[in-house]
Amino acid sequence: MFRILDTYTLGPKMHYMLMEAPLIARKARAGQFVIVRVREQGERIPLTIADYDRQQGTVTLVFQEVGKTTCMLGAMKKGDVLLDLLGPQGNPTEIEKFGHVAVVGGGIGVAPVYPLARALKEAGNKVTAIIGYRSKEHVFWEDKMKAASDNLIIATNDGSYGRKGFVTDMLKELMAGAEAINVVFAIGPAVMMKAVCDMTRQANLKTIVSLNSLMVCGMGMCGACRVTVAGKTKFTCMDGPDFDGHQVDFPELMKRLESYKCEECACQSAG
Repeated sequence: MFRILDTYTLGPKMHYMLMEAPLIARKARAGQFVIVRVREQGERIPLTIADYDRQQGTVTLVFQEVGKTTCMLGAMKKGDVLLDLLGPQGNPTEIEKFGHVAVVGGGIGVAPVYPLARALKEAGNKVTAIIGYRSKEHVFWEDKMKAASDNLIIATNDGSYGRKGFVTDMLKELMAGAEAINVVFAIGPAVMMKAVCDMTRQANLKTIVSLNSLMVCGMGMCGACRVTVAGKTKFTCMDGPDFDGHQVDFPELMKRLESYKCEECACQSAG
């Protein structure tokens, strides 16, 4: 059992959850995730580790209510316990001194961008963070992102906060600037990551994405998280979640992510 030490709402259907998990916190690194199961008969879902504190023995989860399990998580309170919290899973992001790094996060993807930006800055990189939200009410972790980066650009689709536009608009301006970018990291909705990669491919700018494919076992046995990278089948849980964005088959990924949209909508309606 894993105890919830704190939980609160970050925005519409978006939640923060601080978990007591000392063994996971001891090993966690940027880019990794955990497999969560709420109850004995419940499904297993992956959630990226949004933060960790080795001394306190805690890990932070940030999630959005989409399907049945995330809706159940959203209803849990401080002091409640999760049945399973397995991790850290996946390969950590390869952190080195690249030079000038752009980290791009969209929506709930801003949460895993935070430990990535922090790790890159600690490694001596200049970090420009571009984070995008639907509107002002969806904005979260601005202060944390500001502390983890050298430059922070915030955009909202409707212009209600920060600059109006998409993260790709901001990235395009940054790429056109006088200072060269050495590598781009992007985390967020598949359509956003595809748009970023389409742009950086033209400039031959290395781009790493963290894929949020469907996942069941999280241990490479079920094959549910398969994605096509450079024409070969890869498992996100074992080979990723980070991949060269220019080699990912995004149309296939997005098609597979639509597989359970009807069930997700049904769960939200029931909630």
